[in-house]
Amino acid sequence: MNRQLKVGIIGCGAIAFGKHLPNLSKQEAVAITAFADIVTEKAQQAAEKFGTTDAKVYSDYRELLADSSIDVVHVCTANDAHAEISIAALEAGKHVMCEKPMAKTATDARRMVEAAKRTGKKLTIGFNNRFRPDSQFLKQVCDNGDLGDIYFAKAHALRRRGVPTWGVFLDKDKQGGGPLIDIGTHALDLTLWLMNNYEPKAVLGTTYQKLANRKGSANAGGAWDPGKFTVEDSAFGMIVMKNGATLMLESSWALNMLDTREALYTLCGTEGGADVKETLRINGEKYGRLYANSIQFDVKGADFFDGRKESMHERECRMWIEAILNDTEPVVLPEQACVVSEIIEAIYESNRTGEAIYFD
Repeated sequence: MNRQLKVGIIGCGAIAFGKHLPNLSKQEAVAITAFADIVTEKAQQAAEKFGTTDAKVYSDYRELLADSSIDVVHVCTANDAHAEISIAALEAGKHVMCEKPMAKTATDARRMVEAAKRTGKKLTIGFNNRFRPDSQFLKQVCDNGDLGDIYFAKAHALRRRGVPTWGVFLDKDKQGGGPLIDIGTHALDLTLWLMNNYEPKAVLGTTYQKLANRKGSANAGGAWDPGKFTVEDSAFGMIVMKNGATLMLESSWALNMLDTREALYTLCGTEGGADVKETLRINGEKYGRLYANSIQFDVKGADFFDGRKESMHERECRMWIEAILNDTEPVVLPEQACVVSEIIEAIYESNRTGEAIYFD
């Protein structure tokens, strides 16, 4: 645990500045020594704020990967570059954290899994919602069997008006899709992980572009340009698992509804259920009565001591670094993330063909 890992960042945009860099900088076992971005000024800004005094800056990620001193690479680029860069980094002998979604296509996601197996290097995907306090607690509940057989679930990723108007989010060629592949992937990953079920049998999906063509729309990120909105504004899917469980996935950036929930879940099992409404709620039946328990995560031990406060992003980063140092498996396994990509792609394909997509 005394060894210091040298980390390189590829892609120095909003997700790098907002999530990866601040939390990597909190890890004593990490030195951020290299930065790459096609816009050199962005890489330079990141190096000046978060890098070591001798940090190097590149406009070509291949030059960063050629540095044999770098142990770990974080890939924070647009979706269409995830697979190419991650595979190259693994083959260069680096451990890799790639931001979600795993890849633009399921084929690329499978290639990433194969590269990790072939090289023996660790690969994880930035599904940070697994590291929330409610997620960590409920995972223990589910793994302990307290909910019984979870046979019905919903994965919620619904925004009323939360279209990301910056970067390349609205560019289908760069991203592969809209809210389904952007925030739907978070909700799907979280729900599958809690269910511990990664064997889909069939998928039926629909996507819509009903509000994207409106000008001057009210939106948290400012009005979008309809001419650049080339992805769906909402998407929905029904996934039937091989063991008979049913999972409903709902996602939107723009949808006329008030009950919006993002990166959340509803689980229904034979012994109990769980959802989040202000806080985690666990429900069931006991002694001939129905019950619903609210789980508290903000209880102080004393007026002068709040206990350790660690954000989900910091916890995600810490546990990833610890997995490398201790040579253990990361919390998010690439094989799990690959199934998420396969289901997301099947929803898009089902909408295109108008038919259910069956898995082998």
